[in-house]
Amino acid sequence: KTRINVIRLLGVTLPEKKRTEISLTYIYGIGRSLSGKILKAAGVSLDKKAGDLTDEELNKIQSFIEKNFKVEGDLRREIQANIKRLKEISAYRGMRHSRKLPARGQRTKTNSRTVRGNVRKTVGSGKRKTELK
Repeated sequence: KTRINVIRLLGVTLPEKKRTEISLTYIYGIGRSLSGKILKAAGVSLDKKAGDLTDEELNKIQSFIEKNFKVEGDLRREIQANIKRLKEISAYRGMRHSRKLPARGQRTKTNSRTVRGNVRKTVGSGKRKTELK
């Protein structure tokens, strides 16, 4: 029989059959490189499956993350506060956020259709066609 062992870390349920390095990326604010650094600092093998972690190892990982990084709710709040600040000072990036347009210089003539809300419209290439007679 397979035992059901739900692994929760910082309020996130981690997949137990994946490697710990990958499982940690399910936490908002932790990517591949950061998860590797966290596991090295906690002294846990990168190849170990998340389901095979002991309670002691989980506690080490959790305490290290809590001490050194902002993740999940705190990070989301901080990002929202930064966006709100940009809107309040009416910076260019803030205006782009409020209009729900790309804020980092991407082209908008042909791309960013989903952002602009034109999801179902089928449009040509964005270039005008010249009529030949």
